Formats: sequence, C-alpha cells, structure tokens
Amino acid sequence: MRRWFAVSAALAVVVLLIAAACSAVGRPAQSATPAGISKIKHVVIIMQENRSFDSYFGTFPGADGIPMQNGVPTVCVPDPEKHACVRPYYDPADRNAGGPHSQSNAKADVNGGQMNGFIAQAEHASSNCAANDPNCTGTKGTDVMGYHDARDIPNYWTYAKDFTLQDHLFQSDASWSLPSHLYMVSEWSAKCSIPGDAESCTNAPQGPQLPPDFGKKTAPPRPAPDYAWTDLTYLLYQQKVSWGYYVFNGTEPDCENDSAMTCAPVKQNAKTPGIWNPLPYFDTVKQDGQLGNIQSLTNFYSAAKSGTLPSVSWIDPTSAVSEHPPALVSSGQAYVTGLINSIMSGPDWNSTAIFVSWDDWGGFYDHVAPPVVDQNGYGLRVPGIVISPYAKKGYIDHQTLSQDAYVKFIEDDFLHGQRLDPATDGRPDPRPDVREDNPLLGNLANDFDFSQKPSPPLILPNATTY
Repeated sequence: MRRWFAVSAALAVVVLLIAAACSAVGRPAQSATPAGISKIKHVVIIMQENRSFDSYFGTFPGADGIPMQNGVPTVCVPDPEKHACVRPYYDPADRNAGGPHSQSNAKADVNGGQMNGFIAQAEHASSNCAANDPNCTGTKGTDVMGYHDARDIPNYWTYAKDFTLQDHLFQSDASWSLPSHLYMVSEWSAKCSIPGDAESCTNAPQGPQLPPDFGKKTAPPRPAPDYAWTDLTYLLYQQKVSWGYYVFNGTEPDCENDSAMTCAPVKQNAKTPGIWNPLPYFDTVKQDGQLGNIQSLTNFYSAAKSGTLPSVSWIDPTSAVSEHPPALVSSGQAYVTGLINSIMSGPDWNSTAIFVSWDDWGGFYDHVAPPVVDQNGYGLRVPGIVISPYAKKGYIDHQTLSQDAYVKFIEDDFLHGQRLDPATDGRPDPRPDVREDNPLLGNLANDFDFSQKPSPPLILPNATTY
C-alpha cells in the first residue's frame, strides 16, 4: 500500500506540473465532443449522502473492492481504544452511525495513503455529538468498518449489474456536504470578500460562507452568503440549455454548521437556500432570472411522466431518504428506485443518462487512496452508477473519475465542450484550476455504447414516490 501511494503521489506531482504548464500557455476554450453523446438529451444527477465505495460495493464481483483472500479480508484497521485492529465485516443494520467527515477527518482517514484512520477518527469524536454532525458519530461504538451487499441494497446491486458501475469515482473535494454540493454545480468551493465580485473569491474547501443563522444564533445575524464565482448554470443559460434543481420538501440531511456539536432539524424546500440547495446564493442564477428553475421535487415526477424533463436535472433529498446516518439505508434505496422508475416509465427514458452517487464517504472505510489533483482533492472514493438505455451492460468502469466528470459530460453534451474556465468563459474568477480538464480525469462517455440497441426500462420493486 505504501509503495502504491508513493507512486500515486509522484504521479500527482507530475500532473500538477503539467497542469501549471498548460495554464501558462493558455487553455483551449473547447474540447472534442465524444461521438454519439448527442443521443443523450437529458442528464439526471441523483446525489445521495455519506457512503464510501467499499461500504456499498466492497464485495461486488469484479470491482476493486475490499482486499480479500479466500473470502476473508486481508486488511485490518487499528482500533486505538481496544488496542487491536478490525477487519471489514458484513453489517446488515439498516441504520448506521458512520464517522466524522470534515476535511481534517478525510486527511486522518487517508493517513498518508495507509487508509487506516477510520476507527480512530470515529472513536475520537465526542460521544455527546449529534449523530448527523460532520465532526461527530453520535455513538460510543463505531460501525465504520461495516459493509452492505445485495442482501441489504438489492436494487443498487441490480443497477450495477445491469448497467455500469464506477469503482474509481472520488468525491470532488476532500471535505463535507456544502463544499461537495458547491463543486457539483460550480466546480469550486470558495469564499468571496466583495459581494458581486467574482475575482474577490478565495479558495475555501472546508469553510465557504454558511447560510445565515444555522447551527446557532448569532448577533448580529449572519448575512446570507454571496457566491460570486461562476457556476454551471451561467454557461447553460448562455447557450439556452434548460436545467432544474429539484428539492425534496422536508428537512436538511445534515447540520448546517459543520463545527456544531448538535443541531435541530432545519426545514428545506425549493424556496429555502441552504447547504443542499446552494444555487439561490449564486449571483449568476439571480442575474439570469433563473431562481424559478429551483423547484419542488413533485415537479420532477410530473416532468418525467409528461416527457418534459429539462436537459440537466439535479435532485436534492430530504433527511429521511438521504442515507446520511442515521437515515435508513432501505428508505434511501426505495426513494432512489422511485426516481429511476419514474424516468424509465416516461417518454424521456430513451434519451436520458442517470448518474447516481453519494456526496462524501461519511466516515466509512475505503481501501483506495484518493489521487491528489490539487489542494482541494480528490476526496475519498464513493459509489457511482450510470443508468441509461445506452449505458454498457454489466460494465465496471475502472477509470479514475470524480464527480467533476458529471460537469464535464454536461459540458461535452450540451455546451460543445465549453468549460468553467476563467480564461475562456467570459467571467473570470481565481479558481485554482479547471477540474474538467485535469489529465487524471476519465471520460464518462466511455460508460456508454451509443451503437447498441437501447436497453428497455428496468422497473424495480420496493420503490417509493413522493
């Protein structure tokens, strides 16, 4: 493992040098569009919460899963409290605790590539923390070494078997939910010192400005954040590409303040900006008059049924179905299955690509050290599933990917390869790099066979529709 990490670190240095050289000579405004990608008219991103790849697919046949010999894990993670170590084990529990998952926890879990800090971080978290706080586990015990399989998540495993599973997909940034969702829509997590001034924004992978007065009351009240840097909707609007951000009415899946010890449930709907609904705070969304594109999840079901899905859809869960501990695994799977069934039952199925992933690792064990692409990431490995009539059947994609690949696919499909690049997009900001063009990042187009006969709908049981 140490040898592998040393090679990975050396490669990362080379990559950063190459990226710097490319920046010096200027970046191309466009990239080649993969052949056949235009058959995809609708991209749907379903982002769940807090699961590592090994915790869900660590025993999936053919995947880069938990190292085993004769069915017994060969890895063992130190347990400081018990002065022993714990091997990954099957955990049938529907409700998990997970572990702390802030930026410092990610670094400690990886531990220089040894991937052995998970139990220590979970045990170090205070026992009186709320169970859903990013810095806490909410329990004196720890289940971070437990994993699920087809007995617990049969629908997820069915999608992986019948479509495409990605086993080297990493979180865009090595941090918690707010930075992850900022990357999902803008490829950066930042903090801006001057409202409306994109060039005043600075790198903030752990601490972008929070929504007002969540976590604790402040005096004077904390102002609403101003996300002045450029997000993907700016490019979509320029090229007249439709989009929708769909919010499940209910409560937010996690604490708003990642340093808070406890937090009361925070209500969410399409009209409440927050950690999982950051687009209302982006200047470009307001200036382009597109706040109305942030809608209730009920509108998504209606659009799927009527065949009026926008070109790009992001879907934001409520706490109970998010899979963020302590939410039930079964409830999350039923919700995601319902979303996918609604797409497959509608007229847009034959031209849709669904990307299912989890926003961060949630403190759960994973054995693969994440590549280093810049000072913000990648984060730890998370599950990724591609579901589409053109997705390769039973395929396991071993490319190095991150959730940046979703943005790259959207740009290639709908924007002729235009990137969120301050050198070319007409709206400069000081982001550290153009993630979509990183040399390590694979291409999601490889997960599709646009020459194959489109796969029929696969309507699965035990689904819920809200």
